[in-house]
Amino acid sequence: MAISAAEIAKLRKMTGAGMMDCKRALEEADGDHEQAVSIIRKKGQLVASKRADRDASEGCVIAKVSEDATKGVLTVLSCETDFVAKGADFIKFTEDVADAALKEGAASLDTVKQLTVNGITVAETVNEKVAVIGEKIELTFFDCLEAPEVVAYIHPGNKLACLVGFNKKLSNPQTGRDVAMQVAAMSPVAVDKESVTEDVVAKELDIATEQAKNDPKNAGKPEKMIEMIAKGKLEKFFKEMILINQEFIKDNKKTVADFLKEADKDLKVTKFIRFSLTA
Repeated sequence: MAISAAEIAKLRKMTGAGMMDCKRALEEADGDHEQAVSIIRKKGQLVASKRADRDASEGCVIAKVSEDATKGVLTVLSCETDFVAKGADFIKFTEDVADAALKEGAASLDTVKQLTVNGITVAETVNEKVAVIGEKIELTFFDCLEAPEVVAYIHPGNKLACLVGFNKKLSNPQTGRDVAMQVAAMSPVAVDKESVTEDVVAKELDIATEQAKNDPKNAGKPEKMIEMIAKGKLEKFFKEMILINQEFIKDNKKTVADFLKEADKDLKVTKFIRFSLTA
C-alpha cells in the first residue's frame, strides 16, 4: 500500500527512527502504526520512548479530584495548534468539562460529551468552538478513578496529567504527589507485575526475542540461550516499567515500593491513569 509522507512523519515523531526505517516499517505493517512501532522496536531502531497508543497533536490535559478526594477524572481536549491549546478559554472549557464529569459521576467519553456545560451539551460547545476557531477540536480522551484517596497531578503546560489511587487515606499529601510525579515522569505500564496483561507480556517477550536474535553478539548461539536472553530482557522490562519496581525519582537508591513502605507499611497504589500528548 502507498504510505504518505504525513504517516511517515507521524511514526518518526513517535519513535525517533529514520525516515526510511519508518517507511519500511509502515509498509510491512500495512499502515498500522502500532504494529509499525513494534517492528521498529524489534529491529532496535527505536530512539524516542514514545507511546503509540495515545497519540494526539496538541490540546489540553486536565486531571481533577472530588472534594473528598475519593474520585478523580482525566479529560483531554485536542486541537491542531499549540496557540489554541494555550488559550485561556480553551483551558477553562477543558476544566469545566472535568468539573461537570466529576459532579455527574460520568464514566465514559460518550457520557461526558452529552453533559451540559453553561447551558448546552459538551458536544455542541465543541462544534461551536470549531466554527469560531476554524480548526479541528475534539474531546479525545476521558477516564475516571475511584479509591479511598485519589491524587491528581498536571505537569506545567497541560500536556501531561495523571491520577493515582491509593488503598487508604494519606497521612502526608506530599507522599501522594511524589508518587503521581513518578507516574508522570516514568510512564509505567502497570502498578505491579500481576497487573500486566498477558497480551503485553507476550508482546514484550516477542520483541525481546527478536532483539536477541538480531544482536550480532548473539550470532550462532543456540535457541535455548536466545530464550534465556529474551527472558532476561523481559525481567528488565518489569523492573523499568512496573511502578513499584521503578527506581524512585527523588532517591534512586530505593524503589517506589520502598518509598511507599517508608511512608506507611500498609500503603499501596491501587491504580493509576496517565495521559500525555507527547509521550
